[in-house]
Amino acid sequence: MATASSTTTDKATNDNSGHTELPEGYRPSPDEEFMNPLQLEYFRRRLLDWKKQILAEAEGTLAVLQSEPLREPDLNDRASSETDWSIELRTRDRQRKLISKIDAALRRIEDGEYGYCEVTGEPISLGRLEARPIATMTVEAQERHERQEKISRDD
Repeated sequence: MATASSTTTDKATNDNSGHTELPEGYRPSPDEEFMNPLQLEYFRRRLLDWKKQILAEAEGTLAVLQSEPLREPDLNDRASSETDWSIELRTRDRQRKLISKIDAALRRIEDGEYGYCEVTGEPISLGRLEARPIATMTVEAQERHERQEKISRDD
């Protein structure tokens, strides 16, 4: 196995699945070539882990919904319970939409487009991708987009 002190190309080894094997504790660095195989694999794994976590939480919610009766004898308890479930279900709906964004990011990795702004074509900073791996725009492009959206809404 390659050591952390070797060069990026030395660290990038393929496993039998065709994916790059990451060294222990690997984190993308601005000193490396942008979106090299190690960085792509790092973000691919982060996205897959995130998706797996969301799906596990959804399964847990479904299991609780199926096992717990929603009928509370007291009207106040019932209202409180229904409000809690409403919030939980809205959260799951947002996460369902998030899964489609994760899948789109995984497709961009496969297509070689991941990490680049869909508006300007410039690289998205590693810090932004760490914070939001599904980002499709640079901070500047996102700010312009949000300003335009706000102007359109105000009209």
